[in-house]
Amino acid sequence: MNEKIDYVIRVLDSPLEVNSADWNALLALQSADGGLNPFMKHEYLAAMHQSGSATPTTGWTPRFITLWDGDKLAAGCALYLKDHSYGEYVFDHAWANAYHQHGLPYYPKALVAPPFTPVPGPRLLARNAAERVLLVKALIAWCEEEKLSSLHVLFSSDEDVKACEEAGMMLRHTVQFHWSNVAPTLVASRTALPPEGANFGSAALREPRGGPSENCLFKSFDDFLMSLAQEKRKKIRQERKKVLEAGITFRWALGKDITSSDWDFFYQCYERTYYEHGNAPYLSRDFFQRMQDTMPENWLLFVAEHGEGDEKQKIATSLIAVNVSPTISTDVLTAYGRYWGALARVDCLHFEACYYQPLQWCIEHGVASFEGGAQGEHKMARALLPVKTASAHWLAHPSFADAIERFLEREGSGIHNYMQELEQRSPFKQN
Repeated sequence: MNEKIDYVIRVLDSPLEVNSADWNALLALQSADGGLNPFMKHEYLAAMHQSGSATPTTGWTPRFITLWDGDKLAAGCALYLKDHSYGEYVFDHAWANAYHQHGLPYYPKALVAPPFTPVPGPRLLARNAAERVLLVKALIAWCEEEKLSSLHVLFSSDEDVKACEEAGMMLRHTVQFHWSNVAPTLVASRTALPPEGANFGSAALREPRGGPSENCLFKSFDDFLMSLAQEKRKKIRQERKKVLEAGITFRWALGKDITSSDWDFFYQCYERTYYEHGNAPYLSRDFFQRMQDTMPENWLLFVAEHGEGDEKQKIATSLIAVNVSPTISTDVLTAYGRYWGALARVDCLHFEACYYQPLQWCIEHGVASFEGGAQGEHKMARALLPVKTASAHWLAHPSFADAIERFLEREGSGIHNYMQELEQRSPFKQN
């Protein structure tokens, strides 16, 4: 990096103060997800704000930190001041309680992540590694000036992790479950063995962006099932049979083929399912309207229907986000399980709508991977394998920073042991 560049740091109170083309151009330069992560697009972040889903009223006060080289956006991140820890999926309630017990304020804190979105991806957008490190240092300096308790960069990319480590932040790991369009045993048989200790979901068992080579892809859902251990294969077939025998069929729509009526029905299901669990939905109907209006190409909808002909009724939906090729809008590279809802209870319908239908679709369309979202060890029985995700943390109070660093060391050992335990329970056939 040219040391003579005189950078200017600007703190913006809304994503709308950032030019969308400049932001998305910076996103396109990131290595993670090939610069195509839909949850860091300006349209997604702006919709969170404009729809009232992530605003000061809901406890998400935007402070987009940007680094400028003259009139060029050199780096930037979506930072939010939080007065609670909901909608984050990396849990720090115990840290907040410890602060409270010692008479210290934990909130407001600074969070760098798209709201309500536990999907790994780029968080610190920058033209190069050096400017990414400068952005992290600017974040920490700003948090100190604002007298904030802490800074948290969640579900970070490898590039982000490296920059955060260089700036002295502490790392924390959690586990998610992701599916790849090729059995790990098959990859291992066709390539060099992975390094010792690699987990099933690690880069060692995956092909470069664009997915596994065509001769390794599953040819059909049955082909996928045949890669599983007999017990797992039998269980999935039984679960799918229950849905079929209940008279449930599915249809799907991608991008602009998702009609306004489909979006309305999706939200009806989504909202009802939240309320049935005793919570108001995080996202408003207006947010999804903005998804339909500004980035329809990034959504895939499955609709469950019951009955035949004129008697057919819609009863459930699952909404999947997709990462699409910049040149061919129907060329899906990655799928992300995001939202679901139902108006009727049918045994195993959730598994069918949220896992089996999306996986079958991914196989039929040559999609490389499906990320199942936060938590959920039950996903492993459906061939979503454990993957470690990383977050970075900075705490202003020296004593608490030391205590949490020791806690993270212990927790990290626990995560390592948990991953090893999960790896012994692979749902796939063993060679």
